[in-house]
Amino acid sequence: MESIKSCRSCASSKLTQILDLGVTPLADALVKPENLDKPEGTYPLSVVYCEQCTLIQIRETVPPDVLFCQDYPYYSSFSEALLKHSAANVAEIIARRKLGPEHLVVEIASNDGYLLKNYHAAGIPVLGIDPASGPAQRAMDIGVDTLVDFFTPALAQSLADEGKQADVIHANNVLAHVADTNGIVSALATLVKDDGEIVIEVPYVKDLIEHVEFDTIYHEHLCYFSGIALDKLFRRHGLYLNDVRRLSIHGGSLRLFLGKQEAVQDSVKELLAQERAVGMDTSTYYEDFAQRVDQLKHDLLALLQKLKSEGKSIAAYGAAAKGATMINYVGVGAELVDFVVDRNSYKQGLHMPGQLLPIFAPEKLLESMPDYLLILAWNFADEIRAQQSQYAERGGKFIVPVPKPAIL
Repeated sequence: MESIKSCRSCASSKLTQILDLGVTPLADALVKPENLDKPEGTYPLSVVYCEQCTLIQIRETVPPDVLFCQDYPYYSSFSEALLKHSAANVAEIIARRKLGPEHLVVEIASNDGYLLKNYHAAGIPVLGIDPASGPAQRAMDIGVDTLVDFFTPALAQSLADEGKQADVIHANNVLAHVADTNGIVSALATLVKDDGEIVIEVPYVKDLIEHVEFDTIYHEHLCYFSGIALDKLFRRHGLYLNDVRRLSIHGGSLRLFLGKQEAVQDSVKELLAQERAVGMDTSTYYEDFAQRVDQLKHDLLALLQKLKSEGKSIAAYGAAAKGATMINYVGVGAELVDFVVDRNSYKQGLHMPGQLLPIFAPEKLLESMPDYLLILAWNFADEIRAQQSQYAERGGKFIVPVPKPAIL
C-alpha cells in the first residue's frame, strides 16, 4: 500500500483531509469459512480534498491486483435494476449514433457482459476489457468478446495499432478505481476514434456529501468526482465534457459524454455553475462532512441497540462493498445483526470482512423471519423491497441507513 503525497489528477501537494474512516479491511475481501480464524489485511482509509483542482480522493492506494483479480465477487448481472439501466443506455446510443455491424463498441471494466450483451444482440461488434477472470469468463460464455487485462495506455495503444479504435467506449464506475487517473483518461483518448464518443458513469460527489453516503468510500474507490474536477481532468488529455446527465442510480451518479471535438452543451455549463454556486470548488463545502458521518453512525447504532433491547431480531441485505464500509465503521457485529443475505451466489457461504457476518441466499429471510432487515445495499432499496414483498407481508420491516437511519 502507498499513501499519496500529491493529487491523483493535477499533482498538487495542497491536500486537505475531510474524513478519516480509520483502519478497515478491504470491502470486497469476503472471508471463506476456513479462513475465519486467520487475520485479515487492513488498511487506513482517509479522504482528502485537492485545493488546486477540487478532486476528492483517498490517500491510500492498495495494489489493483490485490483488489480486483483473484476471487473478485462482484457480478453486475445480479441487479435487475442495473440491467434495465444499461439496456436503456445502449438502446439510446445505438439509435442516436446509428450504430451497426461496421462499428465497434468497447467497454472498460466490462464485468460479466451485463452492458455489452445488448450491443452484441443487436449485431454490433464489441470488446470488453476486465482484469477479473471470473466475471470475464461469464461474459465470454454469453458471446461477449473479452480481454482479461487491466486497461492501460500501453494496451490502448496496442489496440489502436491493430485498428481497433472504438466508435463508442463505455466506462461505467471504473474511473474511480484506477490509481493512474491521468493514465486511464489518456488511454481512453487513444482508443476512441476522432469522431467517436466516450460514455462514462461515475458516482456524483455532490450526492455523496449531501446524503451522507460515506459507505461508498472504500479502497476500490480512489476518487469521488465533481463536474469541475472532471472537466479539468479531461481537458488535460484533449477530451471535452460535452454533455452530462444526473442519474439516480448508485445513490446519485453522473453520465458523462466526451469527445475529441469541443461541443459543450448547456447541461455541462449549468452543472459547473451550480457546483460553483454551492461552493464545491472550496474546501468549506466539505468541512462538516465528518461530523455528519459521525452523527449517522451514532443514530444507526442507537436504533439497532434499541431494537435488540426490545428483543427484536435483525438481519441485513446486501453483501456489497458499501455494506462492508457501513458495518465496520459503525461497528455492526453479530451482537446486533444475525446474518446477511445477497442474491449473488458467489458471495453466499462466505462472511463479511471485518465483522465476519455469515452470508446466505435471500430465501433465508422467509425461513428465519427476522423482525427487521437492514438494507446495506440502500442504492437498490426499491428493488430489494419489491423482491422481498412476501417478507414484508409477513410483518418484516426494513431499515435504511442513508441519508438518515429510518424504519420504512
